[in-house]
Amino acid sequence: MQIVKQELKEALISVVESLAPGAGARAEFETPKVPEHGDLAVTVAMSLAKQLKKNPRELAETLKQGLEAQPAFKLWVDAMEIAGPGFLNLRLKQIARHQVIKEVLEQTSSYGSKAKNGQKVLVEFVSANPTGPLHVGHGRQAALGDAICNLFETQGWQVHREFYYNDAGVQINTLALSTQMRARGLKPGDAQWPSGENAAVYNGEYIADIAKDFLAKKTVISDDRTFTASGDLEDLESIREFAVAYLRREQDLDLKAFAVHFDEYYLESSLYTTGRVKDAVQSMIASGHTYEADGALWLRSTSFKDDKDRVMRKSDATFTYFVPDVAYHLSKWERGYQKVINIQGTDHHGTIARVRAGLQAASEDQKLGIPAGYPDYVLHTMVRVMRGGVEVKISKRAGSYVTLRDLVEWTSKDAVRFFLLSRKPDTEYVFDVDLALAQNNDNPVFYVQYAHARICSVLLKELLSSTELDLDEKDRMEKVQEITRSLLHVNLEPLDSVAAKTLTSQLARYPDVLSASSENFAPHDISFYLRDLAGAYHSYYDAERILVEDVNVKNARLALVAATAQVIRNGLSVLGVGAPTQM
Repeated sequence: MQIVKQELKEALISVVESLAPGAGARAEFETPKVPEHGDLAVTVAMSLAKQLKKNPRELAETLKQGLEAQPAFKLWVDAMEIAGPGFLNLRLKQIARHQVIKEVLEQTSSYGSKAKNGQKVLVEFVSANPTGPLHVGHGRQAALGDAICNLFETQGWQVHREFYYNDAGVQINTLALSTQMRARGLKPGDAQWPSGENAAVYNGEYIADIAKDFLAKKTVISDDRTFTASGDLEDLESIREFAVAYLRREQDLDLKAFAVHFDEYYLESSLYTTGRVKDAVQSMIASGHTYEADGALWLRSTSFKDDKDRVMRKSDATFTYFVPDVAYHLSKWERGYQKVINIQGTDHHGTIARVRAGLQAASEDQKLGIPAGYPDYVLHTMVRVMRGGVEVKISKRAGSYVTLRDLVEWTSKDAVRFFLLSRKPDTEYVFDVDLALAQNNDNPVFYVQYAHARICSVLLKELLSSTELDLDEKDRMEKVQEITRSLLHVNLEPLDSVAAKTLTSQLARYPDVLSASSENFAPHDISFYLRDLAGAYHSYYDAERILVEDVNVKNARLALVAATAQVIRNGLSVLGVGAPTQM
């Protein structure tokens, strides 16, 4: 269908250009909201009518006549109808609809993807402080960031996954002191243990685990560091470095279990040791957009559409938290990433304007040409967790919140990923543990995965001997892929039912859904699409027997469902979710 739509679009552009030179860019196809209205719709007549001073329906008739003379329309289009104020609805020939099945079976895992475009993007996500376990909010961010990376890869981008963590500042000192107190035998509730809502201390049981291993002089190895504890209770620097390394390792293990990897870990401390923060401040000052007041250094961020000016350096000579962020993003630009996406919680909303303002000021001074909207942000809300009908707020491991590890252990990696990607990032989400465990159609990940497993069962049952059916998951998947390739050249003419057409139309939507999801940073649209596709398959399965006696009909139906399974696999892969062959 990609080939069909491309040829039809080229013809449409040609005709539109002949009617209104320079208007070819407006030539686009839409998918009718009501399937009965056709396979594709053209609305350009309405947008051109005012420009050409013509009635939209009359212009649609002229457009229709021009298109009917185009070879591509003669080849692929069965009928065109003018509707409403000037819509042009197209009904494709059966051969055109079947083209999508051939494309899926031929392209397999690359169906829907585009060729490399030479562009690169940096996606920063998770970026959790190394002061405690990853919570469910980090899990939502990990699923969201990884899926956005996967989406951009399908569109031909070179993607760099980056984790920025704050290994400097007050919170790291709090971590070290909390570990030191635990190592000395103190615990929450003791008279000497700080208490109160704003107490500078971490209460989770993981602090006791760190203290125990520190006293045992253990060595910890994380993705970006290795450190051996001194065991000396007075050596606060050793405690600090050991605690950070310990929690980095814990986060690494959580992320690996969640099937998330990073290309680079960027340390906040490096911004100071390399002089980047100092250089960024000097650049903002040199731009002329700063001033001194009340003993502090201010950025005149209102010059860049912020609602008020912002303090850069406080009266105690320390920098406010957005200043290193400006230095960090200057680093991203200097590394050649002109497209940057930051995945952060909605609590970071207030930093966006000031970071962008700082970047614009520095850009003016250094003549970098950083665009005003740089970088892009995707903000997500936190996640509430329900279990047994009751909200879960406390984790023994963390002390005050549910961890990502808790959620994965209670359900599964696939369930957590799919559920956390089933809503727009900025909408509130309640993760229902009981629903994630349910094996019924109310559970969206089960519903989609079951459609895939159901198809695989049909394929394997028909084309393998009884002795070959007893295979492990890896071998079963290899057989499914082998069977999928073998169906590439079957005759698809028997696929003439309404149910078959509906399922084929869903397959044809996938490339456009991928493209739009990437442009809008919206992986939740993939989860919506997969549910629609699974629903179309379940309806098809109920409407038509697949393994019938007529070989031609059977093979055509096998090709259709094999293509469906392939697209389900492709979509689930974008979300980082598995596609089992049996359930």
